[in-house]
Amino acid sequence: SRYRKKKQKRYLLPDIISTVEFNHTGELLATGDKGGRVVIFQREPESKNAPHSQGEYDVYSTFQSHEPEFDYLKSLEIEEKINKIKWLPQQNAAHSLLSTNDKTIKLWKITERDKRPEGYNLKDEEGKLKDLSTVTSLQVPVLKPMDLMVEVSPRRIFANGHTYHINSISVNSDCETYMSADDLRINLWHLAVTDRSFNIVDIKPANMEDLTEVITASEFHPHHCNLFVYSSSKGSLRLCDMRAAALCDKHSKLFEEPEDPSSRSFFSEIISSVSDVKFSHSGRYMLTRDYLTVKVWDLNMEARPIETYQVHDYLRSKLCSLYENDCIFDKFECAWNGSDSVIMTGAYNNFFRMFDRNSKRDVTLEASRESSKPRAVLKPRRVCMGGKRRRDDISVDSLDFTKKILHTAWHPAENIIAIAATNNLYIFQDKVNSDMH
Repeated sequence: SRYRKKKQKRYLLPDIISTVEFNHTGELLATGDKGGRVVIFQREPESKNAPHSQGEYDVYSTFQSHEPEFDYLKSLEIEEKINKIKWLPQQNAAHSLLSTNDKTIKLWKITERDKRPEGYNLKDEEGKLKDLSTVTSLQVPVLKPMDLMVEVSPRRIFANGHTYHINSISVNSDCETYMSADDLRINLWHLAVTDRSFNIVDIKPANMEDLTEVITASEFHPHHCNLFVYSSSKGSLRLCDMRAAALCDKHSKLFEEPEDPSSRSFFSEIISSVSDVKFSHSGRYMLTRDYLTVKVWDLNMEARPIETYQVHDYLRSKLCSLYENDCIFDKFECAWNGSDSVIMTGAYNNFFRMFDRNSKRDVTLEASRESSKPRAVLKPRRVCMGGKRRRDDISVDSLDFTKKILHTAWHPAENIIAIAATNNLYIFQDKVNSDMH
């Protein structure tokens, strides 16, 4: 039975969601999975007959973005897993997005077709060439309505830019360039040029034995096209200005919290590694996630974060077992709401956390089958360490560490959130203005 279970789990592996991303209007939502597929959901327009239907997302298009590859020079298998998806700002009727696995970034164009031309002169209805001797008169082809077809086509493939695994991509506010980051380098690409990129950060030491930290995430500033930030496994953030130098090895600002020597332990360095960094929509703040906390940093203050929120402080006593089962290396993401007033991040047991920056209130919610029934209300959950337990409390010892919410996304303007829980995508909408929002 154990063997069967393992086999079954392996069979489901391609369906595990590895990234979630709303487009700039929030009308489309894209997910990528370990099987290299991208699924795009479209928000249904509100109808007069069913006023509650708005906000529901239906499958709009599904396509295979990446296939498994093999690097024969290095005898290395390259997974098809989608690491990140980023939407490009919409310039015309078509939508565009970038998707990447460990090595190759692809630009996809998504277009709609609801009309087809009919009445060709030289072709019949099936598209075959007519016998030219039968063509005696000229006719004007006409466009006839047809069922809506969504066509996805690869526009460009950006390959051979990275030696190490790509962990993040970010589109610049100039809408012409984007960057991609791996463990040791960050490259700047032009969206129209596939055969070359510019290396803007290189932290690779001359001797790899001297390596002390790696790049974990990077992002462009939402308004200033010359600024970007990257985070490291040592818990620091480096803000770089591309106007200062072509190679941004010397950062403009270093954001780092001094370590408290009294709380230092064997796990200190591992849990301080930043797994995600996100600029606020205003561009004034940065949000970072490490293993136990989320922090808000002010761009004008490097010494320490202005806010620190404990995500699951009850796990401090469990770090030893989390190290043994490799959970301590899980990379959780974080997200801002549209007004930068609430932040969200995932945890274990299919829990996700929200922190209100104004009221300082926080809530733990669960993404489960029970809560996914239409118009079901999410009940706050509580984890207890021991001692007195309330009726709905869950003990820290009964948390399921195989159920983890690593990937979350927030609609850019409304209180709609997307939560990826293993191979399930949950979309929750705040119908009434609750305490948290």
